[in-house]
Amino acid sequence: MATQIQMPELRYGLSDLAPVISEETLNYHYGKHLQAYVNQLNTLIEATEYEDMALADIIREAPAGPLFNNAGQVFNHAMYFEQLAPPVKEGEENLPEGALEEAIYASFDDFETFRQRMSEAALKLFGSGWAWLVQTENGSLKIEQYPNADNPLKHGQTPLLCIDVWEHAYYLDYQNRRADYIQKIWSIIDWKVVAARMDAR
Repeated sequence: MATQIQMPELRYGLSDLAPVISEETLNYHYGKHLQAYVNQLNTLIEATEYEDMALADIIREAPAGPLFNNAGQVFNHAMYFEQLAPPVKEGEENLPEGALEEAIYASFDDFETFRQRMSEAALKLFGSGWAWLVQTENGSLKIEQYPNADNPLKHGQTPLLCIDVWEHAYYLDYQNRRADYIQKIWSIIDWKVVAARMDAR
């Protein structure tokens, strides 16, 4: 029997990201939107050459269309939810350390420059999509904008960090204030998760 694509498990409760992301938003975003992508992907791969493939391989091999779109959205959302953690306490900084910090400084001069550029990429992405921090083949870091379900795997890059700017990620909490959502999401990034993605390449 073919192995189905599973929902990723959250490492926190539905209310633990508040006030940055509310329980209502997380319930809809994770529990309904992502679940729908997972269900649709499993339907699309059943009894096809893709049914025994790992998710990353489906993304690399699938042609443009419903299969790639659903696989990409499952992968993107899994990355997004995995990298989040309860907000740091007021007055505390939430910053990367170690090799990730060094790589950010090497590619962007300092963390604040990186954060501003990543935030700008997320803010200015037209319509729905994702802003990504990726690691290139030569080990340097780069910021990318990918629309809809597109992601770094399709372009031979290692995905490290993403900001979801589909409206369902923030509209219940921030309405059309995408900039406010982007500004606040930095307080709930788990940099240890992001660093592990880089170290594992």
